[in-house]
Amino acid sequence: MQGDILRLAQAWADEGHRVALATVIRTWGSSPRPAGSQLVVRDDSLFEGSVSGGCVEGRVVEAGLQVMADGAPQRLVFSVSNAEAWAVGLACGGEIEVYVQPGLPQAFLRSVNEARAAGRPVALEISLESGSVARATDAAAEACLRSDTPGLEEGRFILPLNPPLRLVVVGAVHIAQALAPMAALAGYAVTVVDPREGFARADRFPDVALSTEWPDDALAELGLDARTAVVTLTHDPKLDDPALQAALRSEAFYVGALGSKKTHAKRHERLAAAGFDEAARARVHGPVGLTIGARSPAEIAISILAEMTAVLRKS
Repeated sequence: MQGDILRLAQAWADEGHRVALATVIRTWGSSPRPAGSQLVVRDDSLFEGSVSGGCVEGRVVEAGLQVMADGAPQRLVFSVSNAEAWAVGLACGGEIEVYVQPGLPQAFLRSVNEARAAGRPVALEISLESGSVARATDAAAEACLRSDTPGLEEGRFILPLNPPLRLVVVGAVHIAQALAPMAALAGYAVTVVDPREGFARADRFPDVALSTEWPDDALAELGLDARTAVVTLTHDPKLDDPALQAALRSEAFYVGALGSKKTHAKRHERLAAAGFDEAARARVHGPVGLTIGARSPAEIAISILAEMTAVLRKS
């Protein structure tokens, strides 16, 4: 993620290294990486991140070293009609434009990373003429943050840096054990909620945030927003229903509940009795996950994450 790249850029700079930053600012066709993808290059040729999925990284690293040497930003365009692109391996049918600039000032990087660590969204404005970077706060920047989509306009590139997507899983069950690490790999900050302390144990969920609060209390404390997904997996209305009601009162972009069609029908009845109208009840994806014939906990977790992605990307 971009935030990881910027944190690494700060760490390398703090160690005394010079760095360069490469950012995909424009794409056409079936480009391998979306706009906003980043790569950081260190002065000893070490790099991290990706701007093309591996096709043109070597050339971009070379440009980064040159930028460190002379301080002049570079704009690189790779396409299948470009002989250099073929030489470095970009044969996927797409085109990308990559902006390579000297590393950002350490104080600025630190302030941006501190804001992100505190969960505050930040929009960066990169001047494509000078390579200077500042925080953007105008209407265009706000629009980029809302859509989580970079913007290119009038000689500047706007890079939105939102807090990570979040997934709250209610029920520390076997499916959750598969879903939590998968979601983390997809960039979600995952919290598993289950008041049953025998279920919500660190040895069952290593490196996962756990809460043993009652679900509605836990969700209130977490503060659900439009970048949050909520999935209930317990099969127990005493646990699932309070979480679903809290989720439906929020802007959570995805709400899913495990259970058969019969179980889901009874769930609808309880939600209706609790005062939720048809439109609200329709927000609950149940049975949870895409219909892919999933059987094992891992397969069910895949189906859930796939459905979350489809809803998030509105596909």
